[in-house]
Amino acid sequence: MAGRQVSVEGARELRKALKTVGDEAKAGLKDVNVEVAEIVARAAVTKVPARSGALRETIRAAGAQTRASVKAGFKKVPYAGVIHFGWPARKIAPQPFLYDALDARRDEVVDTYANGMADLLRKNGLR
Repeated sequence: MAGRQVSVEGARELRKALKTVGDEAKAGLKDVNVEVAEIVARAAVTKVPARSGALRETIRAAGAQTRASVKAGFKKVPYAGVIHFGWPARKIAPQPFLYDALDARRDEVVDTYANGMADLLRKNGLR
């Protein structure tokens, strides 16, 4: 099931250009993606429905060179997907706390990503 995403025009070309300057730029891409994911994760913590707080404690940000992601749930808290997407057969309504967090912080995510990429280009002499 595909989630909501923010697409960045030219991201592939940016990664290709940064490959020419080495590992520091690759680490910079990951750092920006982690920063963006943390923005959404902080917002998700405030939006997740909570009985015990166990699901809230599993929300975490992750980043790689090519993406930022926010995850929820673990083996011991396996119901994150059911809470987020719902389960009609069990009459559980969706409560898309991760999507809502991204929607609420979309402008900040875009600004952070744009500023981070501009800094990365500047630091590596590509702009």
